[in-house]
Amino acid sequence: MARAYDIVLFGASGFTGALTAAYLARTAGSEVRWALAGRDRAKLERLGLDVPILIADATDPASLAAIARATRVLVTTVGPYLRYGEPLVAACAEAGTHYLDLTGEAEFVDRMYVRHHRQATATGAKLVHACGFDSIPYDLGVLFTVDRLPEHVPLRVSGFLRSHMRASGGTLASGMTIVSRPLQLLEAGARRRAAEPLPLGRRVSSLPGGLRYVGGWALPMPSLDPLIVGRSARLLDRYGPDFTYRQYYAVKTLPAALAVAAGAGTMAALAQIPPVRDWMASRVKPGDGPTPEQRARNWFKVTILGEGGGRRVVTEVAGGDPGYDETAKMLGESALCLAFDDVPEIAGQVTTASAMGRPLIERLRRAGITFSTREPAR
Repeated sequence: MARAYDIVLFGASGFTGALTAAYLARTAGSEVRWALAGRDRAKLERLGLDVPILIADATDPASLAAIARATRVLVTTVGPYLRYGEPLVAACAEAGTHYLDLTGEAEFVDRMYVRHHRQATATGAKLVHACGFDSIPYDLGVLFTVDRLPEHVPLRVSGFLRSHMRASGGTLASGMTIVSRPLQLLEAGARRRAAEPLPLGRRVSSLPGGLRYVGGWALPMPSLDPLIVGRSARLLDRYGPDFTYRQYYAVKTLPAALAVAAGAGTMAALAQIPPVRDWMASRVKPGDGPTPEQRARNWFKVTILGEGGGRRVVTEVAGGDPGYDETAKMLGESALCLAFDDVPEIAGQVTTASAMGRPLIERLRRAGITFSTREPAR
């Protein structure tokens, strides 16, 4: 595409956006034509980066259409995406521009599929959601695991997360949005299932599992990640004729498991009460987040168990601060991958595994995120 820019980053004045801008400034290289976009020039100038600044507002579709037409890849960190995201998705689908975001909002992803997948397919745009800690470690970790299992056989895969992290204001706001809309979430999922064709002659399941004991306690994760993995499995025949994925959060003791479950349930219940929801969201302001010293102590490890055709493998995907430093790395490398790498010829609403897959895994490994696999002792 003959465009003025290879990459435009929208929302760089926010907490994660600023980290992503700094990552691109360190790694993109002088040959990459990239720019920042947002509604407040002064805030973007305060980042101190020697790149062009484009003015656009999430509430002004015309300005979003202009930046979408100006670039090959448009990256956005502006959430909650249910509130601010759709006009940019629509602009990219119309312009044939590849789109990347950091959403963990399953309702948003489903609504964007129903409304914009067909247009993006026609124009050649890749609409790739969840290009950060939601959901790259799981989506690409499962692809990495599947590549080491036999082909054309049923596969059973489970993912287990252990982590230490702290949320920013933007992450907390998105979380409150997600848990406060259970009925809308179900409705959006039903609309997508009615619109999305099933894979021919293949079965895919990525529903939440139950409580498990695997040397420690594993709680089911009712997050966007298993849905993304399931969609990759539907798009990629390499996942075999009968693929099952389950995802868990791992803790060492049963009391810790019960505390995590109780805390999540309490937050979800309180989020149904608007004044309480607003109060909880206000505890951390948008744009605020953990300090560099706090982020330096954060980490994540995703262990993925895969089996099929008589073989079992264990994959580990691991890195540092998951919500911010590593998310900025994942998003930045995703943008560079889409702009410059030899990626699959696929369009519409797709996933990181189906849109970028193995080239993105190699980028992330070079950037310091671990992808390693071993066969467990029998």
